[in-house]
Amino acid sequence: MSIETTTPLAGERRANAPLAVLLLAVSAFIIVTTEFIIVGLLPTLSRDLNVSVSTAGQLVTLFAFTVMLAGPFLTAMLSHIERKRLFVFILVVFAGSNALAAVAPNIWILALGRFIPALALPVFWGTASETAAELVGQERSAKAISQVYMGIAAAMVFGIPLGTLAADALNWRGTFWLLAGLSLLMAFLLLLVMPAIDKPKKVSAGHQARILRDPFFLGNIVLSVLVFTAMFTAYTYLADMLERIALIPSAQVGWWLMGFGVLGLVGNWLGGHFVGRGPLAATAIGCLVLAVGMILSVPLSFSHALLATALGVWGIANTALYPICQVRVMKAASHAQALAGTLNVSMANAGIGLGAIIGGAVIENWGLGSLGYVAAAIALAAVLVTWFVSQLRNVEKAG
Repeated sequence: MSIETTTPLAGERRANAPLAVLLLAVSAFIIVTTEFIIVGLLPTLSRDLNVSVSTAGQLVTLFAFTVMLAGPFLTAMLSHIERKRLFVFILVVFAGSNALAAVAPNIWILALGRFIPALALPVFWGTASETAAELVGQERSAKAISQVYMGIAAAMVFGIPLGTLAADALNWRGTFWLLAGLSLLMAFLLLLVMPAIDKPKKVSAGHQARILRDPFFLGNIVLSVLVFTAMFTAYTYLADMLERIALIPSAQVGWWLMGFGVLGLVGNWLGGHFVGRGPLAATAIGCLVLAVGMILSVPLSFSHALLATALGVWGIANTALYPICQVRVMKAASHAQALAGTLNVSMANAGIGLGAIIGGAVIENWGLGSLGYVAAAIALAAVLVTWFVSQLRNVEKAG
């Protein structure tokens, strides 16, 4: 849901704007890390709660599907709340829910501790960048938005390895306590620093919703679901694959995932660089490279050097597809790009949830070693879908 530009901030309050934007970026990192960190905790969490890794992996599905279903609705419903109050409230919710997860005696209480923040995450994601732009003014809005998105991208890339390293150092419960404390700290700092912003005014949703009748746009949304399903069918269980197939000691898994994330930064740059030349072509190439990396990861696991090469290919393609999918969907929208971006986040989370379900089913029925092959098959299916979506664009142009 897009908003109208509100009254410019007064000069005295504008002085705090750069620090407020920085705090928003750090808050974005903490909030999105809360979603992705669970993947790195799955092996130790499953042992402690006496459930299988595939069962624990459904916590990823729960979070992702909640974001998918609640995101557009809650973002629209809460769009009138003054931004400072909204962000402080969201961070307090994250603090409380992470504390609940930290003391969870069983998988069901832990699931509740994951469900609650999943309701709040899309609201923050959908409003933070617009708020950052409003804080600093039109002339510096692009830089402010990029700062917030850097916090989101960093969380996507490093959330899982940080979770694995934190679980080794603090135990998974300590990791959630740390996230709770950081969330509460950011709520307090935003309360002190962030200037109040006039309540945004809603723009009629009727015209924006017309993009949902555009076959080309809907095709791009379906493609995002398929791409993220391919990515997270294997990525959800990567820590377990490294432990059980590559026989990497649990204390070192986090560092392997960190390397995966560092290479992912290269992919993030490549994705942002090439998507402008052709979003659908960039998606197809990204999925092809992703499939190659995932296919090679298991047969090359006997050699850590060769495995690192396969994971490098996988990691670069994996992270490149984040900006590629976001830009592709927003470019596919003839208007209402804010709504398009929110819908893409929801559909990406649908793919994340489906990937966790499919990956868990593959492990249960065919074993962990089959995971890369199944994920690669889905990625190759996404390549075929890019062609069908391109035909929808051609039909649209012809009409």
